[in-house]
Amino acid sequence: MAQSLESLVVRHTHRLPTPKGSPGDGTAAARQFDAALMDVGFKLSAELLERLSGLSEAAVLYTARQTLRTVREMVGDHVRHNSYFIDFPRNVPSTEEFWTRCVAHALGDKKAREGVLAQLAGGVLDLLSLPTYGRYQHTYEEMLAAQDELIASAGDRITVLHPGRDLDAELTDLYLALAGSTTPLGEDDLRDLELLAERCALGPQPERIPVRENRAVVNEARLAVGADLLLDTVTDVLRLACALSDGDVTLQEPTRFRSFSRPVRRALLAGLDAVIAANPARLADVHAHREPFKRLGERLHPHEYPRWPHAADVFAVARGEKEARSFDSRVEKLLDACDIAGASALLKSAPGKLFRALDLLLRVAADQEERDAVLAATVEVAPEVSGRVVLSVREHLHNRERESDAPRVFVNRRGRAWVCPDDRPPVPAADRDRLIAALDAELRRRLPAPGRLLVDPDVLDVALPLSGRATAAGLGVLPRGSVSEVSGGRLRFFVYWKQTEHRTDYDLSALLLHDDYSTDSWLSYTSLTSVGGRHSGDVTEAPEGASEFIELALDRVRSTFVVPQVNIYAGEGFEEVEESFFGFMVRDREQKGRPFEPRTVRMKSELRGVGRVALPLVFRRGEDGRWRAKWLHLYLKGISSANRVEENQASVSKLVRAVVEREQLTVGYLIDLMTCEDTVMDVWDSSSAPDEPVTYIGLERPEGLHPDSRIITLENLRDLIPG
Repeated sequence: MAQSLESLVVRHTHRLPTPKGSPGDGTAAARQFDAALMDVGFKLSAELLERLSGLSEAAVLYTARQTLRTVREMVGDHVRHNSYFIDFPRNVPSTEEFWTRCVAHALGDKKAREGVLAQLAGGVLDLLSLPTYGRYQHTYEEMLAAQDELIASAGDRITVLHPGRDLDAELTDLYLALAGSTTPLGEDDLRDLELLAERCALGPQPERIPVRENRAVVNEARLAVGADLLLDTVTDVLRLACALSDGDVTLQEPTRFRSFSRPVRRALLAGLDAVIAANPARLADVHAHREPFKRLGERLHPHEYPRWPHAADVFAVARGEKEARSFDSRVEKLLDACDIAGASALLKSAPGKLFRALDLLLRVAADQEERDAVLAATVEVAPEVSGRVVLSVREHLHNRERESDAPRVFVNRRGRAWVCPDDRPPVPAADRDRLIAALDAELRRRLPAPGRLLVDPDVLDVALPLSGRATAAGLGVLPRGSVSEVSGGRLRFFVYWKQTEHRTDYDLSALLLHDDYSTDSWLSYTSLTSVGGRHSGDVTEAPEGASEFIELALDRVRSTFVVPQVNIYAGEGFEEVEESFFGFMVRDREQKGRPFEPRTVRMKSELRGVGRVALPLVFRRGEDGRWRAKWLHLYLKGISSANRVEENQASVSKLVRAVVEREQLTVGYLIDLMTCEDTVMDVWDSSSAPDEPVTYIGLERPEGLHPDSRIITLENLRDLIPG
């Protein structure tokens, strides 16, 4: 357990908890540790190197083994990445030449010859029936021997590990940060919070836990240790029941409730009773989740506990035996009567719902008087709305301001995306501008004064992480909609997967689009070579794990957009395989090396979506000739099998256009809001770190900052979102 908890800290914070061990001279071991880290693109900070050097050699080696295991997994170097073509990207044949080779080999194989001849006579050939197709023809060691050694470049990625406090303090800080997050966490972070909550349930707690899913995870841990539950809605109790049943606390997927023990049943019923006793209007919340409440009632047996009558009312409403008029139905009735002012007044009691309905209210309002009533209600309740909702509406209004015929894009919590034409009438410009000004003022009021502000310019175009579900777990991953520059002569994508039980075939492909989003060409197992590009070859099963690669010489690519994608051709989905991840590497024009070199990896993200086609990001060449990535983290539904880049060109093109042409609120936007007359803002310069505490905002934590500085990096970017 201790090892996994230390790994948790390293992954989330890039800090190494204070190693345990006796003092000694560990200088040589610490330097060896640092050198080993650099092979995978990491490095010890000067302070951490000095701290480790003061420990015994045994203590340093123990820490090194644990940390190296963690960082290798972070970057994807914990598995063996083989390539079908042994000396990829050199000597990759054309598709026709390669298939001809496979057929010729099969005809020379006594076992395969008869079957292949029969297929050829029938005019259709199954590539999988060819002995040399889709299966590695060499070992991993043979592939390494055929590759040149990587020559280090100044452009290779280096991620610095910093010294942390003792393990207990680091875990407490991480727990408080995750539990108190103002934005929903991704699935991996939510699982990490569950692990931390078990340990920290009786320790310091956040002042607030605004995200309901986080509250459910914390309540599960509090229930286990007999602490008071944090409940103020009936849905909080439902989420807790889902957590106790290892179900979905987001309530997006149905949960099969387990049989609860009597103490747990009493705790859940008492919680429901207290919520309704304090506010009987909360009974109306049951309607949003009637079916889950029905199933939960069958497990809790409320009739056995007459001392909690309000809890019984919850299940009576779910079964339709007791009336509780829902809030939404009251709003709908007013809208049906065209009473916009009345609907606005009612929605003031649910500020979040008012904000989410703003666009509709302004569009259907009959005159300026009604629109003024909507605006007045919005400004009045704005201080009660969560920061992420205010920012979401602000971003929405910004995009409504822009003249564009781009389609609307919808993305659910699991990353599934779809598009449709945008046929909404416009929001009146004057009202939209008044709202934007009011929201900017409200956000400016909430943001803390940063004092002296140091900014890494590379962070300015990073999209605000309004939800952890808009970012995949991994290393160097930016939120959906972020833009980052790509430097280097060669861009290499990679995918790795390992099947759990059934034969599973993932196909790494890249769709190349013109500036009007029409198809130029593609790279895939059916098109191994293209202008400036090479595919490493098709691998069709992965019992021991498999990798595929695509390399592009960026100065030779003629297209405007490059859209890497992972298609599930056969077998297990992204959430069913034992492991799957995607990433990209950047190399200088002359750098050689293995197909997978961890120090050249710029991004590695987990593939864990519900669709059959994964779209991690899109690369775009600007008018200045420079390439930039825009992050997608999206999945298309696809078909049950045989997904191919040729078949999804149209849907991918529409989706890419919708995302590329949408503008996100960025870190730069918030920095503009938080700067005022008392703020001194400078661009970070590593050669002259200030002596006093500062607020630093950048992609990675630099060395040399004052220990009392507030530091915002990718690992805690969510802390920028005001509550």
